[in-house]
Amino acid sequence: MPLGDKTLPMINAYAAGSPGAVLAPVLIERRAPGRHDVLIDIRFCGICHTDIHMARGDFPGQLFPLVPGHEIVGRVRQIGSAVTKHEVDDIVGVGCLIDSCRECRECEAGFEQFCDGRIGTYGRYERDGVTTAYGGYSEAIVVNEDFVLSIDAVLDPAAAAPLLCAGITTFSTLKHWNAGAGTRVAIVGLGGLGHVGVKLAAAMGAEVTVLSTSERKRGDALELGASDFLVTDEPEVFRRQAGRFDLILNTVSANIDLNAYVGLLARDGTIVMLGVPEAPLTVGAMHLLQRRKSIAASPIGGIRETQEMLDFCASHDIGADVEVISIGEVNEAYDRVLASDVRYRFVIDIDSLR
Repeated sequence: MPLGDKTLPMINAYAAGSPGAVLAPVLIERRAPGRHDVLIDIRFCGICHTDIHMARGDFPGQLFPLVPGHEIVGRVRQIGSAVTKHEVDDIVGVGCLIDSCRECRECEAGFEQFCDGRIGTYGRYERDGVTTAYGGYSEAIVVNEDFVLSIDAVLDPAAAAPLLCAGITTFSTLKHWNAGAGTRVAIVGLGGLGHVGVKLAAAMGAEVTVLSTSERKRGDALELGASDFLVTDEPEVFRRQAGRFDLILNTVSANIDLNAYVGLLARDGTIVMLGVPEAPLTVGAMHLLQRRKSIAASPIGGIRETQEMLDFCASHDIGADVEVISIGEVNEAYDRVLASDVRYRFVIDIDSLR
């Protein structure tokens, strides 16, 4: 049936009714699956810091009521008549994108994340321009088959959920900048992004160092796969470690002294910004010129690369370290995320919503 002709029965969800409102139970409508659509019963949904920004109305053009969630894992309940990529009962995932224009240079290259017509998982209209896109804090979701990812049964579905955002963000960066055997990678911050980045970089064969302001995370960093841990509150660290790293992933949103971190880069090294600081960061050109260093930024990856990441994680037994919560704990979880009080990603058990 064409998109928008019918809707499914009303389903349970949690939503922010207006910018800054606490999340509360609501009933929402999902469109019925079209010929190329997949209806997924959601089992788990991770909580990303972006969910908090969106629920608070920090980005322009958001639609309310807003149902967050773009780290979705579930089971296929129904497929459209033309679906070929997924079957009923498959374990699948949905990440940060649910559609794109399919025709531009970026889409053709597999970089849907850069498509001007890309459609995020929630807070916007779907491709028809009428249907509101709701996220994964809900019982079910309908998504075009091309934007549904296959998840190997060897992965714990709760631990796999954050891979749909934190995993692909760090994997795409590590892959693009050729992390692997013989490269020296530093991860700034051991949080939701950082801890997955450590696991991935180590599995790729890189020598991994965690840069943190918290000595108490040393044990975790080494257990996750890092070979070294440096406390950046110690003034001598930046002098002693100058020129050490080929690649630095900055996973934090704090306003760091970028010049100091650039000083840690080796010749032709790059620091990649994955977090978004509130204030602009400044760097002196001489810090970059001396050894042909670079500053870059990287978002999520495309659908093809996200599937590659999931397959890599399955073959290397990589999942996020998660704290599974009920949907009724979501507002408290938001407060704890802002206080950095999670080890290392909250995941909602959607059965608690039913």
